[in-house]
Amino acid sequence: MISYLTQNHFLVTAFRDTPAAAMLDLAPAPRARRTPARAARSPRALKPHHANNLFKMAPKLSDYFKDDEIIASKGPLDRPISGIVMDSRRVVPGNLYFALPGLRTDGGEYIDEAINRGAVAIVTNKLPLHAPGKATFIQVADPRAQLARVSQRYYRFPDRDMTVIGVTGTNGKTTVTHLLKHLLNGDQRVGLVGTINYDLGARTVPSFKTTPESIDIYGMLAQMRDAGCRQTVMEVSSHGIDQNRVLGMHFDAAVFTNLTRDHLDYHKSLDEYFDVKTRLFTGKTGAQPKLAVINIDDPRGSELVKRVPEGVRVLTFGESPSADVRAENISLNFKNTTFRLVWSGGALDIDSPLIGRYNVSNLLAAVATAIGLGRDPLVIMSRLKTFTGVAGRMERIEAGQPFNALVDYAHTDDALRNALGMLRAITPGRLLVVFGCGGNRDRAKRPLMMRAVQEFADYAFATADNPRSEPLQQIFDDMKTGVTAPEKLTWIEDRRRAISLALDMAKPGDCLLVAGKGHESYQEFADTVIPFDDRQTVRELINLKTLKS
Repeated sequence: MISYLTQNHFLVTAFRDTPAAAMLDLAPAPRARRTPARAARSPRALKPHHANNLFKMAPKLSDYFKDDEIIASKGPLDRPISGIVMDSRRVVPGNLYFALPGLRTDGGEYIDEAINRGAVAIVTNKLPLHAPGKATFIQVADPRAQLARVSQRYYRFPDRDMTVIGVTGTNGKTTVTHLLKHLLNGDQRVGLVGTINYDLGARTVPSFKTTPESIDIYGMLAQMRDAGCRQTVMEVSSHGIDQNRVLGMHFDAAVFTNLTRDHLDYHKSLDEYFDVKTRLFTGKTGAQPKLAVINIDDPRGSELVKRVPEGVRVLTFGESPSADVRAENISLNFKNTTFRLVWSGGALDIDSPLIGRYNVSNLLAAVATAIGLGRDPLVIMSRLKTFTGVAGRMERIEAGQPFNALVDYAHTDDALRNALGMLRAITPGRLLVVFGCGGNRDRAKRPLMMRAVQEFADYAFATADNPRSEPLQQIFDDMKTGVTAPEKLTWIEDRRRAISLALDMAKPGDCLLVAGKGHESYQEFADTVIPFDDRQTVRELINLKTLKS
């Protein structure tokens, strides 16, 4: 949660210093939407007339709800608020608290805590029989959807002040968004919301969720806007779409990279997973994009093109001869990737340090989007030369070793198959792999991941990924059902030990891929999270082994 950082702090002071009973008597007058630039910061208690003046300028509860959105309410709607929040632990005096139903916990269980912390209004899907009189209660049909609507209004529609690009798909979202940020980041700042970090224009913070909750997204977009960003690129996950985190957002462009098996512990079927993704392109998230950029090399991409409604411009990319932006004469090796880029306005030769055929698709997605948004292809290509890659995405580790060592985020059978197939084709020696499967996730993909590794790797070390609260032995048992060549496999519970053994085995000309965690700097277990970075671990172990030799 970072939205609490944008609370109206001068109002928090006013609410903290004004008795609850008196707040109901300080009727706020109509106000402009913009809050004053100067804030009252005196630690002394505010006098009633000072509080009244502040409350007159404060945002009002009724500003953020339409009549047809409210099923029922208890308490005054014409009252000031100091901010909005969905985590009871983040409540400060004057907040509007959204009690969201969840998969594991229900926000309704924390209403009393929120009120005790100073919440003056509660949004819920069911009014309590005996609602505390000092807070206003608002019943809505879907609190999570209402959170998105209210957040967008509260932060003054920041998505309408910028060019917003949403990238969705199973694989490639992170690389495509970072590529787009790099290509577009010329004369204007470009914000970013994604798996690795959030670039808010004036500062960059670590990511805690690929597609955050709507209150965080709109809060971050507001910070980007205020920092001078006029464009932002965003990874849009299927969870983010299905849980209304991007409800109502105006996307200038929506990008589809691919669709393969993932998240079926949540979506139940591949068709359902795809249907959720299509909402970003059809307007079912509340607004149609202006431009749809779609990979037609993927069978689901060709199907998606047919679902895009009239009025949305479609631009396709891929290796297919029918693609609007396509790659020809592709050449792959460990140092770079070259191909001929062809589009309706011409053709150019591309030389990129990104390796792998799937990175050709990622490059096409970013370039096609930039072209679709009206950018000069020649300028785009000049910036493409300076893009060096994304952390933890086929990242080469150079520590003086006589073999190739790479770290990648591949954690699905399709991603592993693509990564290993590419490495197999360009590796003169043996291909070694360290990998695992995440706990509390789709169990059916575990044997598929094992088969992909056994198909391409000369030798593999199966180990822990992020076991979370699932027993590692259960994860291993699921993986074992996909074993086809047990003589090419060692099971090692400790991930660091597995990497160490793989490095001991590597010889000149070999290639070692450590897959699954990529940029992550931690490892999740049942009751704890420990520091663990594959990239750092590989470097440390190579240096230690070099010293010993």
